[in-house]
Amino acid sequence: MTTWIRESEQSWIHKFCQAVLKTGPIPKHVAFIMDGNRRFASKRSIDRAQGHLMGFDKLAETLEWCNNIGISEVTVYAFSIENFKRSKEEVDGLMELARLKFTKLMEEKELLNKHGVCIRVLGNLSLLPHDIQQIVADAMNMTKNNNRAVLNVCFAYTAREEICSAMRDIAEGVDLGLIRESDISESVMEKCLYTRKSPHPDILVRTSGEVRLSDFLLWQTTYSCLSFVRVLWPEFSIWHLYAGILQYQRNYQVIQNAIQDNKVKREMSQRQSDVECCRVELLKTEEESITQHQVNEYSMQREKRIKTFLGHVEQKREQLLSKFEERVTYPLLQSS
Repeated sequence: MTTWIRESEQSWIHKFCQAVLKTGPIPKHVAFIMDGNRRFASKRSIDRAQGHLMGFDKLAETLEWCNNIGISEVTVYAFSIENFKRSKEEVDGLMELARLKFTKLMEEKELLNKHGVCIRVLGNLSLLPHDIQQIVADAMNMTKNNNRAVLNVCFAYTAREEICSAMRDIAEGVDLGLIRESDISESVMEKCLYTRKSPHPDILVRTSGEVRLSDFLLWQTTYSCLSFVRVLWPEFSIWHLYAGILQYQRNYQVIQNAIQDNKVKREMSQRQSDVECCRVELLKTEEESITQHQVNEYSMQREKRIKTFLGHVEQKREQLLSKFEERVTYPLLQSS
């Protein structure tokens, strides 16, 4: 069975290309829409399950390329909620592939720890079969303290569901009195997303020639460099990755300027909101004016409320993972 973590010897030409690329900014986080496994299977006249298996092999290879060049975080679109609408045979095959691969992952604990890889599975995991819920929960728990590299696997995921989930958490926080409506901001929303522990992707790569995001990381890719590649995912090569990095480097300064402008606008908007909220509170006490000290005090109280709320959200998610871990005992599958 193919390993998740490869340790192959690099050729001199790839070492040379990487050295050249490293003279410019290297992306910290790259996301992949691994599209084209089914079309690849049809093209090669093999069954779809084999196409998906070859797609996983390409993922393992791509992770090695990213690690060699210094990309410390990778996010992949493994299974959309929309994929549940496919034929039962194909969905069952994908679930079985997930069982095999995550069980293999559990067997590679020493290798994952050696490379410091943290695995995070992002999505509405309650939609998955119970045994897969436990496998992915165990995998996340097993690697949660690793911090040199991160692999985010978006499974039972869509961006719209992710945003709705964050909105439900925020609404609950307001109902419980943990935060106020005036505390809600883009920053708070981001910290409630499944990707809350990750920086936004620097590059989003989509294979197969399709030029759309297919409900993947819609919030997080606002300032990402988009790379649409015409080859099917199992045909993706290291040269396509190099090309995506070059495109990112050519557009690096424009992207950074846009990110900085957005950061300044957010900070200004938050200051204005704090002043207005502070003014409203002082009107209740019939004070006529506000001071900078009072605004600063209000800002500190807002940050305190948000911190308490986010702690509540994190605790809920940890409890859900613990529930998944305890639910069933899954059989260890034999490696092939």
